[in-house]
Amino acid sequence: MATLVLQVAGSVLGAAVGGPFGAMIGRSLGAIAGASLDQSLFGGSGGGTRIVEGPRLKEIDGLASTEGAPIPRVYGRARLGGQLIWATRFEEEVTTTVTRTKSGGKGGQKAQKTYETTYSYHANLAVAICEGPIAFVRRIWADGREVDFTSVSLRIHRGFENQEPDPLIAAKEAGAAPAYRGTAYVVLERFPLADYGNRVPQFSFEVVRAVPGLGEMIRAVTLIPGASEFIYQPTLVNQCSPARSFAPSGAIFCTLALRHLRPV
Repeated sequence: MATLVLQVAGSVLGAAVGGPFGAMIGRSLGAIAGASLDQSLFGGSGGGTRIVEGPRLKEIDGLASTEGAPIPRVYGRARLGGQLIWATRFEEEVTTTVTRTKSGGKGGQKAQKTYETTYSYHANLAVAICEGPIAFVRRIWADGREVDFTSVSLRIHRGFENQEPDPLIAAKEAGAAPAYRGTAYVVLERFPLADYGNRVPQFSFEVVRAVPGLGEMIRAVTLIPGASEFIYQPTLVNQCSPARSFAPSGAIFCTLALRHLRPV
């Protein structure tokens, strides 16, 4: 790009000074200067050192907390979104790789060394789910994609009244950390953000919570199909019908209904 710009600039300047002959000389000098500038900016065959730096973020968008938001109460199993209740500043990880290009033969490329720096980001955060205590969190989704529990570092606090503060929160807050007793929440430690556009994704949780009292009252469940005319008849039933037009004359069809025991 610099080559084209300096070629035009040299041609105009040379024409103003020396006419057509000056324009030719100016164009040549501009091309030489532009090629040298392009070489220093974009590498190429000039050798030396080349530095490439990836995009770097100053702040990360993501989950937000709403003041005064209600705490959901779950009975059975439900899928819920979460409320951000605690987070640290995002962690930046810098990776630098060095690539060396060997020199070619006569008139070939010179040796070149390229330093490439990339940035990746991680988040530490706690997300409140619902009122506790819950039985467990069955699944977690981030931007609609299910999260593999084995690939991330997370801790699930079930929301007991005597639960202790999370160790990460206690370490970051120098011991003055709330335990969020009575609230079920999830803590994600160094959650990688590269797969989500370097932002905190929207989380949702599948929560299982037994209904207090009702589960203890259930002793058994009996399932009886109800898709037959005589399905609840306790005795054997024989039903005979006259022959249809496509059957031999005088034929009789009989159907036998199975006997089922009544529930006790």
